[in-house]
Amino acid sequence: MDIKTVCLGMLSEQDASGYDLKKQFESSFRYFFSAGYGSIYPALSDLLKQRMVQCDEIPQAGRPNKKVYRITDDGRQHLLSMLGKPNPNHKVRSGFLVTVFFAHLMSKEQIDLIISNQLKTFEDQLAELEETERACAENWPHGKRFTLGCGQVVLRAAKEYIEENRHTLI
Repeated sequence: MDIKTVCLGMLSEQDASGYDLKKQFESSFRYFFSAGYGSIYPALSDLLKQRMVQCDEIPQAGRPNKKVYRITDDGRQHLLSMLGKPNPNHKVRSGFLVTVFFAHLMSKEQIDLIISNQLKTFEDQLAELEETERACAENWPHGKRFTLGCGQVVLRAAKEYIEENRHTLI
């Protein structure tokens, strides 16, 4: 799934500025799809050229106009077409795994610290997801709840694997 399609998906739920989309990437999507301003704004620009979104500029006092994007019918059709593909890819990008791949080049103390820090990160992420689940997942559509649950299972499994196998690296 590319950044443009994800932006269209977000815009199918509500109109948003690039800033608003970035905030969604930092919250709802942060465990499985990352994007920064450097990819969001070019994606919005391309979508605008392709007439998949429209943009309204809202004047702001003492600041540049705020650009608020909304999905068009063409954008919605494109989104539905992309969502209908039977084999969406599943990629994992992990700085932790890349680092551990080269564990043979590090001291046991470095490896132990990296593993301990990653386990703490997983624990923190699980706590955040559990809090999200308690706070608002009850009102979410099935797909969002499924994604939340899958994220929890993946984090728990990764944590368990690391705990059970860290001795092989140290």
